[in-house]
Amino acid sequence: MQPWEKKDYDVASANEAAGVRPVVGITANFGEYGSQLAEAYYESVRLAGGVPVIVPASESVADLDDVLLRVDALVFSGGGDINPLLLGVEPEPGLGGINGKRDMQELVLMRRALDKQMPVLGICRGCQVLAAVMGGKLIQDLKAPLKHSQKADRHVATHSVELKEGTMLRSIFGCERLEVNSFHHQAVAEPGRGMTVAALSPDGVIEGIESIEHKSVIGVQWHPESFFCLKEDKMLPLFQWLTAEATEYKAARRVHAQVLTLDTHCDTPMFFHEDIDFSRRDDRILVDSSKMRDGGLDASIMVAYLPQRERDEASLKAATAKADELLDGIEQRIASAPGVGLANTPADLRRLKAEGKLAIMRGIENGYAVGHDLSNVERFRRRGVVYMTLCHNGDNDICDSAARTNNEHGGLSTFGREVVREMNRVGMMVDLSHGGVRSFYDALELSSVPIVCSHASCRALCDHPRNLDDEQMKALAAKDGVMQVTLYPGFLRLNGEATILDAMAHLDHAVEVMGIDHVGLGSDFDGDGGVPGLANASEVINYTRQLLRRRYSVEQIQMLWGGNFLRVMEKVQEV
Repeated sequence: MQPWEKKDYDVASANEAAGVRPVVGITANFGEYGSQLAEAYYESVRLAGGVPVIVPASESVADLDDVLLRVDALVFSGGGDINPLLLGVEPEPGLGGINGKRDMQELVLMRRALDKQMPVLGICRGCQVLAAVMGGKLIQDLKAPLKHSQKADRHVATHSVELKEGTMLRSIFGCERLEVNSFHHQAVAEPGRGMTVAALSPDGVIEGIESIEHKSVIGVQWHPESFFCLKEDKMLPLFQWLTAEATEYKAARRVHAQVLTLDTHCDTPMFFHEDIDFSRRDDRILVDSSKMRDGGLDASIMVAYLPQRERDEASLKAATAKADELLDGIEQRIASAPGVGLANTPADLRRLKAEGKLAIMRGIENGYAVGHDLSNVERFRRRGVVYMTLCHNGDNDICDSAARTNNEHGGLSTFGREVVREMNRVGMMVDLSHGGVRSFYDALELSSVPIVCSHASCRALCDHPRNLDDEQMKALAAKDGVMQVTLYPGFLRLNGEATILDAMAHLDHAVEVMGIDHVGLGSDFDGDGGVPGLANASEVINYTRQLLRRRYSVEQIQMLWGGNFLRVMEKVQEV
């Protein structure tokens, strides 16, 4: 259920709870006298409970990012045509007037707002800007049987639109058919990636688009703001939706300012050999410093991942060398990234957060890296490795795996027991994310300190051997361990596409079974983890918004955002 669908949801009370009304930025036309905006836009935002401000004219990414730090939602207003050359298309005869400065500003602003998961409402031209940024296509000049450029007053409806079932627009207005005004000759031909058609006019022209990734993003082709002057403003619910989303987004950003957010598992180092620059946004990876800052992610544990290979001496030595190479890559990338530091302890994380810096911890995924040399455990710990996953897919010399297993050891091997004891001795966390059931219980019984599952999910909701069943979860909690819900789609559901809502269902189930002291998030980003709504590091603020919707307190959110995991880490490192 979304905020606008809750019967007890009230914008005024939500704003009061947030401490201040949300600030909504509105883009404007650039004319002879500077920025110009019709009063209908800011009056509609004001009547819906928001504080309207005009976004200043600028094409600078830095300037626009600065603006986005000061607003909680954006309205992209109507106006002239978009230059088709910016979209890689030649102009047609019916193209109207264009404004190059406004085009560049709004295309950049829309992209950065979406990167930051900010609530967005696109109106008329703004709907088209949204589609363009999402990779959709536009119609430069409508040749439709229905008149889409009315001559009546702006607050007069001249045709209807059908609101598709199951869409946000249908929920917001609570009806199937809506009468609207119309002032356009351009339109959306294709809504773009992550978007769907939400409203159609009788002649098939797209009149509304919206996110299908559980994000606060809607575009409408009509002008809902023009109805503000009527005694019964039937379009006000759309602006109330926006201010409600802005209120929640504002609250989530405030939570991120207060708590330390830690994702306990990502495989990004696998891609460092591709000349990745961690300090800038790179679409080849899901975690970089730009995405972390956009999403409000303070820290991540990056692992040196080793697929399970042969177990002869030459292969084992190669595995150890590969682990060192990946750890070298982490250290080199972080050393060259401004505003990012390596962390070995929870205290390091808190210090870096206080300094305004991002933090990266190191882990190893697959004890295959140890080979047969027990001294590697202490050596890796001295390199800063905070945890090691005992195995991956396939049995190794330490234990049996949950997948591709022959159950050759019946749990931990004799050598595996030595490895666990040595990890306890040197203060390295024991991670059973990929371990088989018997391996899990053997490690849980043997370890003198709590163990963790850095990226796992609930078997009760998705019957996959990699997931923990309720009895394992209860046993883990009884020993003060933690389970970090992962975002690998196949561990969230077996049929259909998994989304952020499935991830939240697993988290809710884990909290119910284990108690809130024993649950967190381990995304598995860049290890095939990530789902619509929570697809990369820039989207993790959506996780916080979901927690707020579930009425978790700030203290509880800190526990779920890594606090529980760090409690165990401190216990392990104290030894």
